[in-house]
Amino acid sequence: MKMGETLLIAVSPGIQVGGALFTPKHLQTIGAVVGEEARIEMTTFKQLYVEIPVERRESIQAELELVGLEVYPAGFVSKSLIACNFCKGAEEAGVEIARTLNQAIAGIETPTPLKIGYAGCALGTSEPLFKDIGVVKMRNTFDIYVGGEPRGIKVAAAQLFMSGLSEEQLVPVILRIIDYYKTEAKGKEKFSKFIGRVTLETLQQIAA
Repeated sequence: MKMGETLLIAVSPGIQVGGALFTPKHLQTIGAVVGEEARIEMTTFKQLYVEIPVERRESIQAELELVGLEVYPAGFVSKSLIACNFCKGAEEAGVEIARTLNQAIAGIETPTPLKIGYAGCALGTSEPLFKDIGVVKMRNTFDIYVGGEPRGIKVAAAQLFMSGLSEEQLVPVILRIIDYYKTEAKGKEKFSKFIGRVTLETLQQIAA
């Protein structure tokens, strides 16, 4: 490590009713700990990318977490869960389930950045069908979709992967999907192309 080196960290306010809500205290703290010259980018996956000095990473992360922010690695990892606003309420829409899923998947090294969406009902306000992996809560069970493509001239909705999963099944299945992608992807193969190559049926067998 050389003095003066910087790195990007991803900062999120955490999963809560109402969506990705940064408080004034959050923003004040970010500004205070990273300094006036830092570069801060708002991403499309509800995280702030913050450039910080490498040698201050641990102290900066501690200060951010002290005010309730969550800190993750940036770059080629599975992003923190892109969740809906939980308009149906915390219990009905599954806020705690979403938090558990987020803790399990956020920050896993992947061949390309992996976006995972969660919607607490079929309204799908977080657009889970346009994420690499999408989870939709359907009353007391969960449906998983894979292979959404939100950008470019070949925009495509994700395909239904599994339906009717219990809360206990949800996290293990998604972790198996991510693990198979990590081990079987060719170089920096995008997840949607990976699905097309290995086939949905093969991935279903691996994840079952």
